Amino acid sequence: MGTGDFPQGDIGLADFEARAAGRKEVSVDFELEKFKTDIDIRLYAASQGFQLSRKDSWAGSAVMKHPNGDKIVIKRDSDSHWVYFSVKTDSSGSIIDLVKHLHGCSVGVARKELRAFLCLPSPALPPYPPLMKVVKDRIRVERAYARMQIALRHPYLENERGIPREILASRRFAGRVRIDARGNACFPHFDADGLSGFEIKNHEFTGFSTGGTKAIWSSHIESGDNRIAFCESAIDALSLAALEPDERTRYASIGGRPSPAQRQLIRAAIAVMPESSIVAAAMDADAAGRELCEIIREAVRLAGRHDLRFEIREPQDFKDFNDQLRQRPRVQPCRPEEPSVA
Repeated sequence: MGTGDFPQGDIGLADFEARAAGRKEVSVDFELEKFKTDIDIRLYAASQGFQLSRKDSWAGSAVMKHPNGDKIVIKRDSDSHWVYFSVKTDSSGSIIDLVKHLHGCSVGVARKELRAFLCLPSPALPPYPPLMKVVKDRIRVERAYARMQIALRHPYLENERGIPREILASRRFAGRVRIDARGNACFPHFDADGLSGFEIKNHEFTGFSTGGTKAIWSSHIESGDNRIAFCESAIDALSLAALEPDERTRYASIGGRPSPAQRQLIRAAIAVMPESSIVAAAMDADAAGRELCEIIREAVRLAGRHDLRFEIREPQDFKDFNDQLRQRPRVQPCRPEEPSVA
């Protein structure tokens, strides 16, 4: 695999000397290449006691946990190599690096281990679904995201944005907001391939993950939902949920004017709504917000669901729903020293 995020701990001496000499050509160790492309890391990890966490996994990413507390994320790189990284340590790379990490061995010993593994019957485990290939930037995004904590409380969101802690910790939103090492509030965006990036918010700061791509941030989905509300930002969606509590509404945000790919994701989210559901466009009370409302209206039309009802929700006497929420009386503030993560 390429240089990227994963250290090339399994290159041979000839490769090292070639690189040191400045030559572009490096020899290919076909056995190592076969190990990297042919061995499903999930199967090898399972043989070492790891178990798949289905609730933490998605189309392009498999999360596996070990009874000793180790947690690894497994993906397929764009060059078809199986790769992984450990959430608990700095270990990452190919199947060779995983064997070295687990057994504290050399490349030579790892070769012998994997030769023996290829000759063994497959473990008696349920078949794993195919993993879609991902690009290097997605691996970087997911590695950063996996090391964040779930924010059931957040000082910035509660104190400056007025988001009630009950909203952050609710079944609808718990896990959809995370906190990074700098205390930023992070909102994950997902597309059909899984995590695509995350929006970053804090005092006078707004950003998006390096290498990430905007898709859709969304709340959790419940089987009894009969309404979906699209907002401009995740904070607006949390604010709307606090202002107008509705246990049967799911929430989504698009992070501003949507790209063509985001418009397809909006239509997909609308298309899977239960019969006779409501699709609400809950945008800012300005010209840009009303333009976004029309984009949602068009998405409903293109979804071809004549049973759905479209509605527009605007904040009352304020530009956005968070401005409206912040005018309400505040509860006891969240102090930074209080536990704020799960």
